[in-house]
Amino acid sequence: MTNTYDLTKGSPAKLILKFYFPMLFTNMLQQVYTIADTAIVGKGLGDDQLAAVGNMSSLTFLIIGFSVGLTNGFSIMTAQFFGAGDRKKLRQCTAASVILALIITVVLTLFSVLFLKPVLMFMQTPENILEDSLKYGYIIFGGLATAIFYNLCASILRALGDSKTPFYAIIVSTIVNIIFNCVCVFLMKTGVEGPAAVTIISQLISAVICLGKLRKIEIIRLTKEDFKGVSEMSGMLLKNGIPMAAMNSITAVGCMTVQYFVNGMGVAFASAYAACSKYINLFMQPACTAGNTISAFTSQNFGAGKYPRIVSGLKVCLAIAAVSYVVLGAVMVFFPNWLAGLMLNGSEQIELAAGFLVKCGIMIFAVDFLFVFRSACQGMGKPLLPMMSGILEMVMRVFVIAYFTKSVGFEATAYAEIAAWTGALLMNIAAFTYFIRKKLRPQKSPINPAPLKKAVRK
Repeated sequence: MTNTYDLTKGSPAKLILKFYFPMLFTNMLQQVYTIADTAIVGKGLGDDQLAAVGNMSSLTFLIIGFSVGLTNGFSIMTAQFFGAGDRKKLRQCTAASVILALIITVVLTLFSVLFLKPVLMFMQTPENILEDSLKYGYIIFGGLATAIFYNLCASILRALGDSKTPFYAIIVSTIVNIIFNCVCVFLMKTGVEGPAAVTIISQLISAVICLGKLRKIEIIRLTKEDFKGVSEMSGMLLKNGIPMAAMNSITAVGCMTVQYFVNGMGVAFASAYAACSKYINLFMQPACTAGNTISAFTSQNFGAGKYPRIVSGLKVCLAIAAVSYVVLGAVMVFFPNWLAGLMLNGSEQIELAAGFLVKCGIMIFAVDFLFVFRSACQGMGKPLLPMMSGILEMVMRVFVIAYFTKSVGFEATAYAEIAAWTGALLMNIAAFTYFIRKKLRPQKSPINPAPLKKAVRK
């Protein structure tokens, strides 16, 4: 049982913090090298190239987010079997996850490459950035296997309580990414193709490191016998994974709709929105990590039937999200121009981005708490509810951006985010409260009929 961690025993706070920080550093490093990519492209190639790469963000989230949702859904069952101590089903679950990941990789790669150009045209991508968007997209989607490979390995490790190995893997890949991006952009003058290719190489390195660790864990060392129950297990995994994948994709559709309206405003607005999106993704990572943590914690304890511990863990993760909001929300509110200037060159773009950051910085607590409540619901094996909240997010984003763009312009992008976060948060709070109360409610014991019979005889 090399480096697996049982989250069903011991102090919830200590276990969560021990699990949380390596994963936080992992997620932050991933965002740091994404920010670094953006800054290198913006400063090294220009705002138009930055707009081209940023234009791909929502589409990339649609495809990669779908695969991430699936692997995370698979890992919830992995964690539940691990928490229940069922090693046979744990190995069958791992075997089925591998096969499904291979199938998904082939399907998503073909789909994303074949339909890339029509989708970009539908999104009103400006002509002067269309070619660079295509170059970047074909490389990213052509190497989609590396992202799915890494996410599957990392999600299995986290389900077993190991959040350190993915962290070590990301340290290595981040160093590789930043160094070779600088070489490609500033020395080799490769254009957007260089950063795209370096991203694929970095993801492959991360995946190989995680796979090396998985092979050392005895309880999931697979044999031919473990693949015999794959059909039945695959159905169970898809039942849990598809709603989570759909949630990510539905959310991405809402983001693509926002991108559609932003592209219609012009390249300057697309550049500003690209920079804002990177910062939002970065500053929500501590709370997002708290969500990933409560998902693993909830899954193991749900499998073990220890429901009161789930509530204790939720309180710890909400506290983490609250601290994140106070610190990072303040940075967005008080230093927006400085943040925007790190990525953008034009004064118009900087002013647009700064206004977005202030508004979202005030309300980012909504998405911070959303991550925690939604992941807790997922950990209890309730994937349909988060999917429904994803639909609500999409509806809110589309409605606000469509209704308010004509009256307030670029500011509508911030209002769309805030509305989506708030609506989804309220839904998930209500759902979690309902589900956990149902589990904590004392079960009524059946009446023993024996004493009644004796009384009748008397």
